[in-house]
Amino acid sequence: METLSQWRCHGGTQGVYRHHSTSTGTPMTFAVFVPPQHEAGFVPVLWFLSGLTCTHANVMEKGGYQALAAELGLMIVCPDTSPRGEGVADDPAYDLGQGAGFYVDATQAPWSPHFRMRSYVERELPALIAAKFPADVRQQGITGHSMGGHGALTLALRNPKRFRSVSAFAPIVAPAAVPWGEKAFTAYLGHDTSHWALHDACALIHAGARVPDILVDQGGADSFLESQLQPHRLADACAAAGIPLTLRLHPGYDHSYYFIQTFMPDHLHWHAERLMASPAG
Repeated sequence: METLSQWRCHGGTQGVYRHHSTSTGTPMTFAVFVPPQHEAGFVPVLWFLSGLTCTHANVMEKGGYQALAAELGLMIVCPDTSPRGEGVADDPAYDLGQGAGFYVDATQAPWSPHFRMRSYVERELPALIAAKFPADVRQQGITGHSMGGHGALTLALRNPKRFRSVSAFAPIVAPAAVPWGEKAFTAYLGHDTSHWALHDACALIHAGARVPDILVDQGGADSFLESQLQPHRLADACAAAGIPLTLRLHPGYDHSYYFIQTFMPDHLHWHAERLMASPAG
């Protein structure tokens, strides 16, 4: 692991790191904020998965999480959204290829050699974080924005024993039923829609996946609300499954990081309350 940069920040350290990923076969860059409480021992971990076109840097620079994460004692881990570099497949469109990994393991050419973001964020990067940082892996939460909200929900639903808390900002809740997801899943996973279900939060819930509760914030002026996000689908799925869902629609807010930084404190408190409520088993 290579340290690209480190800054002292609110008593903790905001760092950016790079390593060679065996999952993607490429160098991968990620950011980690380590709060000052690490000096007394291991600290809870909150993962933030970013959305289309983003890298680790978007939330690190615009999310405004560092001050409160330092106060609460939360480590924040921000992966990239896809493999990148020479020899890695790409597409001219913003919603496919580099910057648009959708947190799946691609099975179709030309994506399958490198686009293995499910393996990367579900197994490889967590193992690296556990080995290299003062992370209490018994206390992990996950959140994300848009495509990353989709990733956060699906990872939590597939791994309920790992993630003790889950939330999302403007997530794609049913990618198998909206244009962004249909395009990406067809390209990465093929035309057999039965292979899409493990990457669709609503489908996972309908199939029996459960988490204790979910927080979702959604901007009411989000231009993608009706066409791509459709949070009512998650509300219906959670209601049918008996999963407590706090779904908050905020008039006037859009899809931007101005929206995210406004409600970031609520999400950090949500996760801290659940991660620190009692010792993990």
